[in-house]
Amino acid sequence: MPTPGTRQGQPGVRALGQTVGYSHCNERFRGEVALVTGASRGIGAATARAFAAAGAAVVLVARDADALAAVRAGIEADGGTALVVAADLTRADDAARMAEPAVERFGRLDAAVNAAAAHGGRPTPLAGLAVEEWDRTIAVSLRGAFLSLRAEIAAMVPSGGGAIVNVASTTGFEAVAGLAPYVAAKHGLIGLTKTAALDHAADGVRVNAIAPGPTHTEQLDRAGPAARERVAAAVPVHRLGTPDEVAAAALWLCGDQAAFVTGATLAVDGGLLAGQPPFGASVRSRE
Repeated sequence: MPTPGTRQGQPGVRALGQTVGYSHCNERFRGEVALVTGASRGIGAATARAFAAAGAAVVLVARDADALAAVRAGIEADGGTALVVAADLTRADDAARMAEPAVERFGRLDAAVNAAAAHGGRPTPLAGLAVEEWDRTIAVSLRGAFLSLRAEIAAMVPSGGGAIVNVASTTGFEAVAGLAPYVAAKHGLIGLTKTAALDHAADGVRVNAIAPGPTHTEQLDRAGPAARERVAAAVPVHRLGTPDEVAAAALWLCGDQAAFVTGATLAVDGGLLAGQPPFGASVRSRE
């Protein structure tokens, strides 16, 4: 049985146990194929670029074909290889087909990061929440991940396995008032990650999640500088995370250095989930 997430003896793939220094990270996915959902912007786009910079051929999946084309152009301008698949992952047929181009063009799928998510509208107490808002968020952020996992696992097993990372959130551990659909979806995604890891460990497929804290993506850009400062002030390290930092964690979980890690959720949150200051005290400033 292959070690989950490693494919020994296959062209372009490192043997298990080979040390990979960080000075050579640009080669660590050479010869491999990665798929990223939600690749049109934010954490998904940053993850796609990181995979390409690390030598992987990347399959970009999202609904916005034009935005995907822009990400692909940037990857190709830097010497990488990328393939665009426009798909609505709330549709079972679209999700089932999304990994097919990876296998058809590159012959395999080694890694996948599921970053597609619906962030919802304005915070709304549960009793006043529209059913349509609940359905939309769950459809993208949880059902879409389930459908993506099915397609990715099916594509990985014939070549000996692979590694999948689901992008959850710190709200998958701690709720935020007014965000019932998003919180429920991210709690569910962490549970789904654990179950998928157990179900497919024997197939050589590792499944993990990351839980980003406040990250400087387009959503916080739209909120404005005052909102970003308020959010950053609540983080123990006194700043927002970057999409590139979240992408780096996802790539580590997909790599051979994490070959014994499956069913886990890694917080990438500047210490947000570690705890809270003493009652009545604020987080100490670094200034």
